[in-house]
Amino acid sequence: MSLQLLMGAEGFSIDLPVPASALVIAAHPDDAEFDCGATLSKWAAAGAVVHHFICTDGSKGTWDPECDQAALVRTRQDEQRAAAAALGATGEVRFGGYVDGELDSDLATRAQVAQVIRELRPAVVLGHDPWKRYRLHPDHRHAGLLAVEGVVAARDPFFFPEQDLAPHRPDELLLFEADEPDHAENVDGWTAAKTEALLCHRTQFVTTHDITDPDDPAQVQRFADWVDAVAAASGQQAGLAYAELFKRIDAV
Repeated sequence: MSLQLLMGAEGFSIDLPVPASALVIAAHPDDAEFDCGATLSKWAAAGAVVHHFICTDGSKGTWDPECDQAALVRTRQDEQRAAAAALGATGEVRFGGYVDGELDSDLATRAQVAQVIRELRPAVVLGHDPWKRYRLHPDHRHAGLLAVEGVVAARDPFFFPEQDLAPHRPDELLLFEADEPDHAENVDGWTAAKTEALLCHRTQFVTTHDITDPDDPAQVQRFADWVDAVAAASGQQAGLAYAELFKRIDAV
């Protein structure tokens, strides 16, 4: 479905109509909040049902070689549920359970993602852009491929008929981390919710948030300021005060 959207600077389209439902497919716990948390919060507040599918178990998301990885997996799932709630998301939070760093975009994993899309039937799917240049983390690349190829499989009836589920074709696919974004969601007023959700991922404070002491208000404020600065820089590209940027694919 092609929509006539507002146009921003440099040819960016601005703001999809609020979808009835959205599904974000992310490599790890916290990726969704970093890359589209403000957009998800904005949509959830407007009535969208927001779902999360997290591909990996997050078991390598620490710099502590003595860490109990099984305990870390459980904690990161709890953190992801708390983060979704902080965004106002009322949909499901599902976990693929694949080992962190070992995700693959093979046929069996694609089938799982297609099944999730068919079961949840989102109007919009969001995921990593698998074609980002010089990407280091393989999970992000494979999660992006799974989002794109999962949409293709979910929409067509002869893919995975053994699932006994009706096909589902989303209206839009938004890819974050894109080298050449062409769509912006105006998130002015929504970065605080994004920050609150990211702060639910306490296991990641040292590795990704640069917070060594969570009881130090100055460090927490520095992180919040960084979230605002990233949204402001993205907004500048699209002629907005604050934005999250995506590659938009509407010919789904």
